Amino acid sequence: MDGKLSFSSYAAIGVMLFALFFGAGNLIFPAQLGQNAGVNLWPAIAGFLITGVGLPLLGIIAMSFSGSRNLEDLASRVHPGYAIFFTSLLYLTIGPFFAAPRTGTVAYEVGIAPFIGDGAQQLGLLIFTLVFFAITLWFSLHPAKLVDNVGKVLAPGLVILLAILLAMVFFQPMGSMEAPQEAYTSGAFVTGFLEGYNTMDALASLVFGIIVINAIRAMGVTSTNEILKTTAKSGSIAILLLAAIYVGIAYMGATSTQVFGIFDTGGPVLSGAASYYFGTFGSIMLAIVITLACLTTAIGLTTANAQYFHTLFPKISYKSWVVVFATVTFGIANFGLANIIAFSVPVLMFLYPLAIVLIMLAFLSPLFNHARIVYASTITVTFLISIIDGLKALCDSLGMDYFSWMVPVVSFYEQVLPLYNEGLGWLAPALVVIAVTTVIVRVQKTRSAEAHAS
Repeated sequence: MDGKLSFSSYAAIGVMLFALFFGAGNLIFPAQLGQNAGVNLWPAIAGFLITGVGLPLLGIIAMSFSGSRNLEDLASRVHPGYAIFFTSLLYLTIGPFFAAPRTGTVAYEVGIAPFIGDGAQQLGLLIFTLVFFAITLWFSLHPAKLVDNVGKVLAPGLVILLAILLAMVFFQPMGSMEAPQEAYTSGAFVTGFLEGYNTMDALASLVFGIIVINAIRAMGVTSTNEILKTTAKSGSIAILLLAAIYVGIAYMGATSTQVFGIFDTGGPVLSGAASYYFGTFGSIMLAIVITLACLTTAIGLTTANAQYFHTLFPKISYKSWVVVFATVTFGIANFGLANIIAFSVPVLMFLYPLAIVLIMLAFLSPLFNHARIVYASTITVTFLISIIDGLKALCDSLGMDYFSWMVPVVSFYEQVLPLYNEGLGWLAPALVVIAVTTVIVRVQKTRSAEAHAS
């Protein structure tokens, strides 16, 4: 059969995708944005939704539209070597380096930290993450339907719990919105746009896209056009759910500063709000549900990484990769949430432009007949700009001066590139290179056709 699916089928795939996306970052970053944006909440959340919601949807659709077997297959249109580099770095970023450790630290900060005294926080984190990632290791070594089933029950459970909490926030706000923090006083939209990188969902969408496409095929849809339409519809359901939660949590953050002050991360906002509205019972319920939700995400990320690197290095067994990644993740988690976020920013400033440009190229590919010169030229130009953005962010997060060789490059970029100071200096050059190389490819094609005809 290759008919159209029912709405319930779209909804099932949409909810599955929502559960895949919905991880630790989706809770803490909108809360943090709300606290910092204050009265400038709405332009900030608008920017956040573009990168936190719009780009992941485009990423899912781009994988379907491109007809690629997986991310490495799509990235190999640039060059096979680049494909392995980009895919590996992306997997490590959404896996053991940043997103997976974040699952353990967010579960701790939201669920456990409020019940532990200030002096014992580091020890508390160590014990909690040891247990948390030992469970992750066990389930990743024996990947079974249990985790999928738990995810199916947990995602709706967490949504219901959040919906009750957010309803309280809207009907009885904790306080009024305060003045914005420095980054949000002017340019709240662009700050929100860059904050959306932190969710890492646009990166994950390039991996999850294939899971969605396979699920759609399993339902009997085989025509490319119908798969594309179904992907878009299912993706929209997932993204609308995410967007509603982001707006609610950001509003919670913005109205919480009178009561709590401003926190380093968004984690305490959620536990504080649960306690404010529902007392200890609310805090415990939130702790249980968020810990379990973060656990299923950690297992998913660990198994995905182990599977990918096992295909890359088949001599090292899947189980060995699981042990390596679970151990690394545990180690990094103990640097604490604030440090993990600080060190992820440079990598995201480097990686996100490359991912966004790859998504754009996937959509535009038929215009230039998938010519490698367009892919390679555009990615090269983007790489040269985003690598400097990443190094700048690294220097900023370490509180050190830029490397001496960087200074002339940065000042050149600042003078020449539109939107460079907003973190979007790569956008105009990428579009120009796509346009120029597409024209060259089409002219060459026309000439060769004429030559053959004559």
